[in-house]
Amino acid sequence: MTPKSTLRPSRRLRRGKAKSDEGIEFDVRKSSQTPTVLIRAEVGNAFYGSSPAMESYRSSRNSLLIKVKEAIRNDALTPLRDEFSAIPGSEGEKKTVLDQSFREALRDVLETRSDSASVLSDYVALSARCVQEGMCSAALPFILLGDLFDCVTLDTCEQVFTYVEKNVALWTSPQLYASGKNFLLRMCNDLLRRLSRSQDTVFCGRIQLFLAQIFPLSEKSGLNLMSQFNLENITTCADQPDLEKAAVFAALQDDGMEIEEGEAVTPTQQPADFELYQMFWKLQDFFRDPSVCYSRDQWRVFKNNTDRVLEVFDSFKLDHASDGKEGDDETSHVYFAKYLTSEKLFDLQLNDGKFRRQILTQFLIVFQYLTGQIKFKQTSQVLTDQQNQWVKTASEKVYGLLKEMPPNGEKFAKTTRHILAREEIWITWKNDACPSFVKPKSDAAKETAAKPAYAAMRSKKRKYPVPDSSGRIDMGSEELTRLWNLYPDNMEACSAPNRVFLPNVKSFFSEAVEQADPEAMVEDEYKLVNDSNFTWKALRLLSRLRDRKS
Repeated sequence: MTPKSTLRPSRRLRRGKAKSDEGIEFDVRKSSQTPTVLIRAEVGNAFYGSSPAMESYRSSRNSLLIKVKEAIRNDALTPLRDEFSAIPGSEGEKKTVLDQSFREALRDVLETRSDSASVLSDYVALSARCVQEGMCSAALPFILLGDLFDCVTLDTCEQVFTYVEKNVALWTSPQLYASGKNFLLRMCNDLLRRLSRSQDTVFCGRIQLFLAQIFPLSEKSGLNLMSQFNLENITTCADQPDLEKAAVFAALQDDGMEIEEGEAVTPTQQPADFELYQMFWKLQDFFRDPSVCYSRDQWRVFKNNTDRVLEVFDSFKLDHASDGKEGDDETSHVYFAKYLTSEKLFDLQLNDGKFRRQILTQFLIVFQYLTGQIKFKQTSQVLTDQQNQWVKTASEKVYGLLKEMPPNGEKFAKTTRHILAREEIWITWKNDACPSFVKPKSDAAKETAAKPAYAAMRSKKRKYPVPDSSGRIDMGSEELTRLWNLYPDNMEACSAPNRVFLPNVKSFFSEAVEQADPEAMVEDEYKLVNDSNFTWKALRLLSRLRDRKS
């Protein structure tokens, strides 16, 4: 292949439009790519025509394209590696040609309407192996994934994404992660934009979990550094009361009046009025943006609505009968994308324990924000002492309501308090600009790591204790010091008479000899000569005696 310095477009083609051999027209004036990059993108025909450089490029590309397809069919990398080594050019140029060959091979598969996720995944897997072999650029597997997800249906995307999920260790390897993390982030965000949050909830969740596995907690792209709220989450409610429900509410002023055949309504089951309905759902505006509570007028509205809702929850407590069927599994979950705000459903929602817990937990989250030390709050966003006291009282009232709510109210309240306490730690972490959890090595640790292994071992070796003027060595413990100083010389201590534990042969074998006498009537299984421990000790004793005689 020709060196890059010789690849120059003609002056005539630099200024206007050009057309490649494939009939694709390019506007050179609008192109921000250099000629070398244009060759890598396979639009060099527009500039070079049938020059020797382009002929060499086409020949190398075609030969590598054939080998790529053969490698996929035969699951063998050796022929592709040999062909890669045989083509002319520098390593960078050969990697560029192989990258383009992979993209063309994948394009050919997509053009044949092949939606087999396994076949498509094989191309990505082969490109990853080529990266590990140093045959193509590190970003190629991610580029292929991006091309693939842009060209196939969502059903096929979900199948291919299973391969992506299973190879987290591959994407986070040092060879691929630095070059591909931005491609992965862009690819996943493009997928999320194509998916429906209501119909493809599981797939969206899989993508979010994958991103959480790939990127560390301190990754800036996944953090809400400015503590911004989702102001687009608007909750609307009815402006006019429901006439049918209003008539029922008026008819129930007489306690116990039957409104349906065979059914009487007690005072505790009376439907909520329209004023309570509006006060309740207007609280969602404060939950959506708690910062508005620092305004005097908005604070008054928030406080009045909160007091009224908590009073209603406190006056009408739920029991197991109203909360749900007896024997319900407490671990069962009911997922709601968003609660409905119809006035006709409001009475049923107030009788739902899960609904109440949801609202009470929202209260606690807002209370924590209002009293917490958030870095990005404005200087004017501070509660007065009286407001802080009300928040404290309201928080304890909410915890009391959670404890009284079946099932397992005590456990739920304790868990919620613990989670919010841990949230304070995350708030502090965000106030500190979200530092990385991986601590950098200290200078001493770097010096130790730079030393040879034996030098590090020698530096950690414990020094021999130095005796004092009387020759006594302090071992740090009174009993250990006494034992150590019984004998000044360790060799002398080892040869002391009381350290000789070698038994006498006659006394050692006496019991075995007695058991061998038939008159002793000892069964064979209980004789010492059949005991493996005794025989091993006997052999050791006899070997010692033999060594001494020799």
